[in-house]
Order: sequence, then C-alpha cells, then structure tokens
Amino acid sequence: MAKILVRADDLGYSEAFNYGLARAVKSGIVRSVGVMPNMEWAEHGVRLMDGTDVTFTVHANICQGKPITDPKLIPSLVDENGEFKHKDLYRNAKEDFVVLEEVVMEVEAQFNRLVELTGKKPYMVEAHAVPSANFNKALAIVAQKYGVESMKVGPKGPMIGSTYLKFSMDSGNPDYNPFESFKKAASQPMAEDEAALMVLHPGFVDAYVLDTSYITTARAREVEFAINPEVPKWCRENGVQLLTYADL
Repeated sequence: MAKILVRADDLGYSEAFNYGLARAVKSGIVRSVGVMPNMEWAEHGVRLMDGTDVTFTVHANICQGKPITDPKLIPSLVDENGEFKHKDLYRNAKEDFVVLEEVVMEVEAQFNRLVELTGKKPYMVEAHAVPSANFNKALAIVAQKYGVESMKVGPKGPMIGSTYLKFSMDSGNPDYNPFESFKKAASQPMAEDEAALMVLHPGFVDAYVLDTSYITTARAREVEFAINPEVPKWCRENGVQLLTYADL
C-alpha cells in the first residue's frame, strides 16, 4: 500500500493564517502540524488546535520575527534591530555564518516554548526555510537531548525513524494544483520502508503573509485541498494510506 504523510507548516505565522490551518485540521486531512514557537501568534494557533488529535513538531525558525533568546546572545542570527536575519541572507551566503552554539540555544528555547504551549514534547524538531549545516546540526543536537525525532539521512536519503521519505513541495510552481501534486506524490513507486511526505502551508492570507512570504495564494488553495472530501475518497479508491508522524 502506498503511504503519504501530509504535514502543514507555519502555525503561528499570522492570525489569519492560523484560522486557515485550523480549518485544514478540523475539517480536513491534516494531522501533523509544524509550529513556529517564536512567532507572536504561536499561542493563538496552538489554542485553535485544542481538542484535536494533531501531532505537533517544532518548525524551528531563525529567519522570521524575533528570537526567544536574548538577541545579544545570538549575534550571528539577528540584525541590528534584534530580529532574525532575512532568509535570503542565508540562501545567498557563500559560507555558513550561523554559529552552532548560538543556534542550539535558540532552537532549544523554541522547543521549550512549544512544550509550554502544548504541555507535552513535540514529535520532532525540523527546519523552516534556512539552508545551513550548523542549523541542521543544532536540530539534531536538541532532538537528541530531549529524546525526540529529527530528520536524518540514510543510505537511500532523508528519513525519520526507520522510514525513508520522498519529499514533495510544489507550492512555488506557477501552475500549482495541490490535489494533482498530492496524487503524483502518493502514486510514486514505494518500497515497504518508504513513504511520501507532502509539505503544505495551508492558511488564510492577510497583509503580513502578503508582505513577508512568496507563498501567498497557494496557502488558501491548500486549505481548499485539505478539506476537499474527494481527497480521502481518492485515497480509499487507490489504496493510499494517510499517515501522521506517530505512524512512522
């Protein structure tokens, strides 16, 4: 049987976004959600999930908003205003300027903040938007310290636990159709130890999202996809199992 995990990222990004993601959970197929614990609307987003069976992850964020750690302690991550450096600075850098000790401090602070908000440890620690070897090392360090999962690389590629994941995120494509992307991801040939991972950012769009993210209309379209009753129907008809992180 083909297996696919649908993960929704960015809970806490903005108030409007949170409401859209909550709809994707409460009326749709999303059961695994990445939280940005440092963001102003993180607590609001988590409270909207009360009463659901959603599995939370730390969607560790070092490129949006303000850090939880005192900015003076993490100078490699912040600008002159004490806010995180923009993601383009990380992506365009010729070498990794992230200081490992500093980013471990912030990832751990975000981990503990999510524990405060939910009352339990998240399933795993994973990254938001930044290509940095030291950032990835920090995720693994914090995950190991607290006994939770992080993304690893095995002989066949990225994996969580003992499951290899075939990654899919097409939201930046100009002709993006979430349902078609889902079908394509779920229809890949898969070995017994493999599953597809489709990353979504389903949410409603407000001025903050429009001003700070290149993923805009795709977010609203992903809400529509997530609550479409044809999606679970298609899964049943095609022998596709919808997973959560807890199933890995």
